[in-house]
Amino acid sequence: MKIQIINGPNINLLGKREPGIYGSTSFEDYLLQLRVRYPQVQIDYFQSNVEGFMIDKIHEVGFSYDGIILNAGAYTHTSIALQDAIRAVTTPVVEVHISNVHSREDFRHHSMISAACKGVILGFGLDSYRLTIEALLALHA
Repeated sequence: MKIQIINGPNINLLGKREPGIYGSTSFEDYLLQLRVRYPQVQIDYFQSNVEGFMIDKIHEVGFSYDGIILNAGAYTHTSIALQDAIRAVTTPVVEVHISNVHSREDFRHHSMISAACKGVILGFGLDSYRLTIEALLALHA
């Protein structure tokens, strides 16, 4: 099984950025834990602060991978282009958020990408990614 994690803007600052919301662990450190926990899964990782690069990555893997885990960051709330990219591919995409966006600022309560995704997992810290892997494994069982 092959899963592509795509993280958007500012996720590269995990461990430093607002640790009260996002925790103190870098994504790279957490990714190592995921790879140890799921040795049977090829987990690839991509992060970009640029919307177009994220779209390019969805296009690149969206017909050959078993799942895409997408944390689009702030683009979640603004990007019709990401929604279109998700709809254009056959690989199931799951939207992920580290925080519970519904308990935060009002502008974070609406996602432009949720309607195009297979599902949404949010609010469980970095564990949201593990829960998404479990969901994708069950989807392909």
